[in-house]
Amino acid sequence: MTEEILIAGFGGQGILSMGKIMAYSGLMQDMEVSWMPSYGPEMRGGTANVTVIISSERISSPIIKSFDTVILLNQQSMDKFESSVKPGGILIYDNNGITRHPERKDITIYRVDAVEEASKMKSPKTFNMIVLGGFLKVKPVIRLENVVKGLKKSLPERHHNLIPMNEKALERGMEIIFKVR
Repeated sequence: MTEEILIAGFGGQGILSMGKIMAYSGLMQDMEVSWMPSYGPEMRGGTANVTVIISSERISSPIIKSFDTVILLNQQSMDKFESSVKPGGILIYDNNGITRHPERKDITIYRVDAVEEASKMKSPKTFNMIVLGGFLKVKPVIRLENVVKGLKKSLPERHHNLIPMNEKALERGMEIIFKVR
């Protein structure tokens, strides 16, 4: 089993953190992982993306051009990376700020309204965990308990009090993701 994932959006949306948590979670399952972030010098507000590979076999290269799953969290990322989903692959997106919805017919498309849900939960910082929960519902390549371990590994200890809120966000993402086509 190998899952090649691209996550893209604005800096400040927790994209790199989401990728890091996925990578740590894969390690907790004794999987091979690769985490390769890419971001501009402006960070918060600029574009950011991360490639994560989770595999039961050795990973030959972290550099890939097409992905099994692409998670897009803003319009610029949609414009740039929609074509990066392998035929038969999955595209997951948040509707917030999207003006041109995905158009491809050879992939499965899911939507998770994470910005709206994080606002309802009164915890905007859990946006990325809602998205991750949606991904895990569609592609359960890592177990939820290992995501919690990944959170503990990637969050500074002073923020471990936020883990229960993040767990709720993961579960909520699993509940609200829906298939567009």
